[in-house]
Amino acid sequence: MNRLLPIALFLMAAAAATAGQARPNPTETAQAVQQKYDKVKDFTADFTHVYKGGVLNKTSTERGSVQIKKPGRMRWEYTAPEKKTFVSDGTMIYSYIPADKQLTRSAVPKDDEATTAVLFLAGKGNLVRDFKISYADPAPEGTLTLRLDPKQKQNDYDWLVLGVDAKTLQIRSLTAADQQGGRSTFQFSNYRENTGLSDSVFTFKIPKGTDVIIAGPR
Repeated sequence: MNRLLPIALFLMAAAAATAGQARPNPTETAQAVQQKYDKVKDFTADFTHVYKGGVLNKTSTERGSVQIKKPGRMRWEYTAPEKKTFVSDGTMIYSYIPADKQLTRSAVPKDDEATTAVLFLAGKGNLVRDFKISYADPAPEGTLTLRLDPKQKQNDYDWLVLGVDAKTLQIRSLTAADQQGGRSTFQFSNYRENTGLSDSVFTFKIPKGTDVIIAGPR
């Protein structure tokens, strides 16, 4: 699950709350999240990914960078401790692990088949429509945390917690709870939006000698 979570990744910021003031209604904050994300055409960031729990009760930490461009284009480059690449060009999804010389290729789900997280990343979802919204406490100083419970059952996760900077409305963290009891948390830094990413960034060329596994309908 933690390898596929990035499609659940690219959710955005919440409404600002100044010191000493009461937080806005969580639904109002979610609406601000949506309005902010609607204006974002692309973004890049560095990330640290920590996974805890699950069936094996393990803890792992990975690092890398991410690039996102609407509609539906994503590139996740894991650099440590193991190199992995996840790319969506808007039509196909490629999951490549160099050490295994193996790639899994699948079609991007149709709108009515995709999870709400995928729809949101593609610019087609709506937080208030697709999730039950509440605040998750405690929140780090200067941050708002929204708990997002999907209104329809999801295969990839049970719920999400989104942490955002209260002043800049930029994403700071995203935690997902999987159905095996695991918690997968992404911490983001060096976040930049609307940088004009080229479509070529999301083109994936399959290396020679790679074993290709085709998942889903052909």
